[in-house]
Amino acid sequence: MEVIIRPDPTAATQLAAALIADQVRTKPSSVLGLATGATMERLYAELVRQHKEEGLDFSLVRTFNLDEYVGLSPEDPHSYRHYMNAQLFNHINIDIRNTHLPHGQAEDLKLECRRYEALMQACGGVDLQLLGIGRSGHIGFNEPLSALQSRTRDKALTPTTIEQNEGYFPTPADMPRCGITMGVGTILEARDIVMLVTGSSKAAVIAKAVEGPITSMISASALQMHPHCRTIVDEAAATDLTQQEYYHWIFENEDEWRAYR
Repeated sequence: MEVIIRPDPTAATQLAAALIADQVRTKPSSVLGLATGATMERLYAELVRQHKEEGLDFSLVRTFNLDEYVGLSPEDPHSYRHYMNAQLFNHINIDIRNTHLPHGQAEDLKLECRRYEALMQACGGVDLQLLGIGRSGHIGFNEPLSALQSRTRDKALTPTTIEQNEGYFPTPADMPRCGITMGVGTILEARDIVMLVTGSSKAAVIAKAVEGPITSMISASALQMHPHCRTIVDEAAATDLTQQEYYHWIFENEDEWRAYR
C-alpha cells in the first residue's frame, strides 16, 4: 500500500480523480468499481468536469458499485442507484446498461449476490476499485468481523453505520438495516485500488487501517495485503499517521507520481 498526503480535500480529490481518468484514457473499456458518500460527490463532479471540458470518454466503460441498501427500489431517492445516476451517470456519456449495482429488492438475496459476482467475472473483473472508509473502518458494507475472504453478500448494518448514514433519510427510522455489499475478498481481487479519505473525523480510523494490524475488526486493514492500493488522504485525515514524513517523501520523489505533482 502507498499512502499519499495532499494539502486539502480539493487536492486529494483531484489526485484520486486524475488516477481514475488516466485509467479510463489508458483502457477505454475499463471496468471501474465505484463507491458512494459525501467524499465521492466531489470526485464525481471532477470526472464530470473532465468529461465536459476535456472530452474524457466513458462510452465503453463498465461499472460495478460496492453496495446497495436492501429493500430500496432503484427509483428511491435514497438508493445508491439514484445517487450514482444523479452524481455521475446522468452527466457523462456512459451506457447506462453498463452500470451495475446490486438489486436491493431481489426476492432471493443470496441468488442476487451470486449473480453480481458472476457478472463481474464475466466482464473480466474490476480494473480499478474506488473506496472510501466508514467510521468503523469498513469498506463497502463490510462491517467489523467481516471475513477477509468474504464474497458479495447481504449484511446487517452496525449501529455506527446506521448513525453515520441515517442523516440522508428525512426520517432516520426509514433507513434500511441491511445492505448488499461486495465482500472484502471480492474487493481485493481488483487489479488496482484507490482509497480516498478526507477530514479529521476519519483520522483515527485511517491510521488503524493503514498502520495498524490486519484485522477483521477493521475491514479496510485488509487493503495492506493488496499489491497496488493507493490511499490518498488530506492533511486533516493524516493527523494520526505516524509516518507522515515518509508519505510526503513518496509523492515528492517516486517517479510514479511525477506526472501528478
